[in-house]
Amino acid sequence: MPTTHRAHDTASRRFMHEIFGPLREGFTAVRRGKVRHLILAVLHDRPMHGYQVMQELEARTGGRWRPSAGTIYPTLQLLEDEGLVRTEEAEGRKVYVLTDDGRAAAEASPLTRHPWFAKDAGQPGMDMRKLAVQLIGAAIQVQRAGSPDAQREAREILVDGRRRLYRLLAEDDSASTVEEPA
Repeated sequence: MPTTHRAHDTASRRFMHEIFGPLREGFTAVRRGKVRHLILAVLHDRPMHGYQVMQELEARTGGRWRPSAGTIYPTLQLLEDEGLVRTEEAEGRKVYVLTDDGRAAAEASPLTRHPWFAKDAGQPGMDMRKLAVQLIGAAIQVQRAGSPDAQREAREILVDGRRRLYRLLAEDDSASTVEEPA
């Protein structure tokens, strides 16, 4: 029995990767060299303290990357040592502000203009991703704990929802003009 469970668990993980892999593309793992550019990009808009930098990076990547303090604070210190940021006191907190060199570095970074990282980019898309994840979670719960009647009705809801979404896309003339992120 443990072998069957293990095989099912592996198949489930593979299935979940197929479903969610494309949603996480782009920021599943941020390489160390890119963290500095991402920090410069968020500081380009306004001064922030370290925790705000972490929150902003998570928000701008649509939750695909949640940086840790162990990543952000040492990088902020390095950027300060390099003269790209300086610290100021604001409301009793240490706030990081771009220097002129830091602003130039942020503006030169391709990540500042990346469509998935642009300020306010992807918010409607992220809302749909979150809803899709919540829908899948509810469907899994019905499959695990629901009666056979509830499971049958859930399948009908999912099939109908999928059909309606594809119909919506087929009827949307503007869908062909939407540009995919590189």
